[in-house]
Amino acid sequence: MKNSEPKISSVEWNILNAVWELGDTPSVRDVWEYLYPDKEKAYTTVQTIMNNLVNKGYLNKKKIGLVNFYSPLKSKDDSIKSEISKLISKAFNNSAPALATYLIRKQDLDLDDIKDMKALLSKKEKELKENKND
Repeated sequence: MKNSEPKISSVEWNILNAVWELGDTPSVRDVWEYLYPDKEKAYTTVQTIMNNLVNKGYLNKKKIGLVNFYSPLKSKDDSIKSEISKLISKAFNNSAPALATYLIRKQDLDLDDIKDMKALLSKKEKELKENKND
């Protein structure tokens, strides 16, 4: 699977998550104040990252007066799906079950996690059976 979407760094994910959580069309200042209330990052750093996300096709920028407002071009779900697809392609030879097996074997799961996973698998199995019979 060849994916032409640009790679998103951890800090870019933080910015995207803030835009999704804030909703509507936040400005750089909105995102900066939301993520870094103690000014751990410079305003201009956040502005640069948001403009990089515009260039990568993840955000849209609209200038009103002197202020730029940003909106997501992709949903959070679509973005996560794309990132997971890249991971499955690179690390698990295009096998989602291999990823699931790895997570089950390598992660610290408690009984509640296992019960939740079993319930999800049962639900998915039921859906697939119902669709097969349609």
